[in-house]
This record gives sequence, structure tokens and C-alpha cells, in this order.
Amino acid sequence: MRRIIHVDQDCFYAAVELRDRPDLEGKPLGIAGSSRRSVLTTCNYEARKFGCHSAMPSFKALERCPGLVILPVRHDLYRSESMKIRSIFAEFTTLIEPLSLDEAYLDLTGLKSSGSALAKEIRFRIKKETALSGSAGIAPNKLLAKIASDWNKPDGQFEIHEDEIPQFMQSLPVKKIWGVGDKTTERLALMGATTCGELQE
Repeated sequence: MRRIIHVDQDCFYAAVELRDRPDLEGKPLGIAGSSRRSVLTTCNYEARKFGCHSAMPSFKALERCPGLVILPVRHDLYRSESMKIRSIFAEFTTLIEPLSLDEAYLDLTGLKSSGSALAKEIRFRIKKETALSGSAGIAPNKLLAKIASDWNKPDGQFEIHEDEIPQFMQSLPVKKIWGVGDKTTERLALMGATTCGELQE
């Protein structure tokens, strides 16, 4: 059976900045360009409580969260931290599929340790060596591994075993499927499909 782990760094750009700026801990934080017309590349969970999210124009984010601290993007720093994390991945497997600087799939099929133990060890190593937290999903395929990595965010992990897939999919909201956005979710709802089980029917 295949064993895929999807590792996702929690609010990566914002987390890097907070690590280097502990004075901002607990404050809503966004990362964006210097122009007022720029958009957020990411924001931390404190900012998300106000409805802020990535790709939101900075001025709208400030309207929703007047106390939002916006820091400039530092791509070189984020790339450097990402490479440190990928070097940790490479100690476990050569089968690495990066999706972006802050997330990747790892194929750990054939290793003796359990998927849960491997994910825990990888997350521990990342925190120890970079002081950054990450979430992980473990499953027999990439789609489910990515869904699982969102299940216990931030700084958590979740595993979907092969024999659990049919039951798990029955109640899974269709909006959890990677690539299904708000408009598709609305169209599927009009067809009577709000869960994957209803979609299967």
C-alpha cells in the first residue's frame, strides 16, 4: 500500500517573520507588498479571525482588521528556510514533490515505521532545526493526504487508513476537495451535493 505524507508549513511566511519578531506574537500579521494596492501573500491565524486571507487586497484587510501589522515580503529568506526543510525531507525519501515553498508531498512507501510516526518525526525535526511548526496528512494517495493535512491545523497531523476511506468520504464536504472553490461548491449544492457521499450518489 502506498504511504503518502503531505507536509504543510503553517502560515509559512508569517511564521518565519514571527519567529524573527517575537514582539509581534499574538498580534494579527499579514505579509504583502509595499503598495496599498498589493495583496496579502499570507496572514497568521489571529488575522484570519477577522476574515483576512491570502490574495485579499491589503486595504480590504486593513478595513476588516485595523490593527493588522503588514510586513514586506522577504522571498530570499523564505526560500532559504524552505531549502532547510526540504533537506530534512531528503533524509527520509528521495520521492519529494514540492507544491510551493511551504508544502510538499513525500512518498514514504516501504519504510518500516508507521506513517504517523514518520510524520511526527519530520515535524519534530522541522521545529527543532527551524523553530517553525508544520502540519501533516498521511494517506494512501495525494488527494487524501492533502485533505488530511488540514484536519488538525496548526501544528498537528491526521492519518486516513485505507479501510477508512469509504466512510471518511461519505461525510466529507465537497469544498474540502482540492480545486473545488466557492463557485463550484455553490453549483454542486444546487444539484443537492454538499458532501462527497451525496456527490457519489
